[in-house]
Amino acid sequence: MPNPTLYIKTGCPYCEEAMEYLDEHGVEYTLKEVLSDPRAFEEMRQLSGQTKAPTLDWNGKILADFGVEDLPDFLRGQNVKLEDS
Repeated sequence: MPNPTLYIKTGCPYCEEAMEYLDEHGVEYTLKEVLSDPRAFEEMRQLSGQTKAPTLDWNGKILADFGVEDLPDFLRGQNVKLEDS
């Protein structure tokens, strides 16, 4: 199964927090920076229906415009065992 995709905007503090959280908990992901990649931006917009980042695409399940506090429940919903839990 492919890694989930994390869409971010450079300089976005919420995006940085999301990357740090995923890294700290051993969650592998594919990173797409949407400000420098118009195709990634359009992909994110099509998937989520909006233009805000971070957006996480977990095999078709979308978590859009989220804060790091939203990640634990979303990840558990995808049957991810977080390394610290």
